[in-house]
This record gives sequence, structure tokens and C-alpha cells, in this order.
Amino acid sequence: MEVISRRQAFALGGGFVMLTLMPMVADAEVTNDAAKWIEKFTAGKEPAKGKIALDLPEIAENGNTVPLSVSVESPMTAESYVKDVMIIADGNPNAGVATLSFTPLSGKAEASIRIRLATTQNVIAIAKMSDGSLFTERKTVKVTIGGCGG
Repeated sequence: MEVISRRQAFALGGGFVMLTLMPMVADAEVTNDAAKWIEKFTAGKEPAKGKIALDLPEIAENGNTVPLSVSVESPMTAESYVKDVMIIADGNPNAGVATLSFTPLSGKAEASIRIRLATTQNVIAIAKMSDGSLFTERKTVKVTIGGCGG
């Protein structure tokens, strides 16, 4: 009977772990759930264009930190205000980037954040108003690799 060394046991165990995890990694890389996020947020209702100003750079030299500013036209009164704004990045493996919530006490429906983009893609903002209406805006951001136009 041959004895397995500690080094061989670790190699066998590591190989088993990799074989076990590979299907999960493959699924995560392929999954683009932008449509699911939008469907869940809008409940199937089609958002109208307008009311949203989405400010993003046309070219992002570093996809790890892309500045984004969003604002929505609204009087922000108890009768009419922006409830939520969802930010979707349709090229990221997990498309749901952020959901921003507002109340009439917010005064303005605007925010500035930094987001992470995996590749060149569309960034979509969807605003849900207090009366149930929905508005959308989208911008394409080209993500370069080290500023080299990739």
C-alpha cells in the first residue's frame, strides 16, 4: 500500500475544491440580471423618458471608480415626490448597482456616488415617484483599460 504525502493530499484536496467551485464561477460570469432587476423594480410597468438627469463620464479610464450624479425633477412635497431611484449597470455580472431612497424631507432628489463598471456598458437610472409613475434615463460609458482606449 502506497502512502500519500502531505503535499499530495493538499494537491488532491485543492483539485477537488476547484472542481466543486468551477460551475458556480462559470454561472456567476455568465449571469447578467439587468432585466430581472428592472422587472422587479418597475413591476412590469414601462418607464417614460424624462425628468432624470444622469451625469457620467463618456469614457472611464478606471472602471473601479466611476463618478455618477443623478437628479430627478420633482417638487418634493408630501403630495408629489421621488420615492426611489435605482441604478442599473447592464454589463456588470450583478447589474443592480444602487437604490437611492428619498422622502419629501430630502428637499431635492439628487445624489452623487461612485460605481464600479466591469466593461463598456449602459448605465440606467429608473425613478419611482410617489404616485407610482416611473421615469428612466440611460447613458453609455466606455471603460478603457489604463486609459489606452480598450
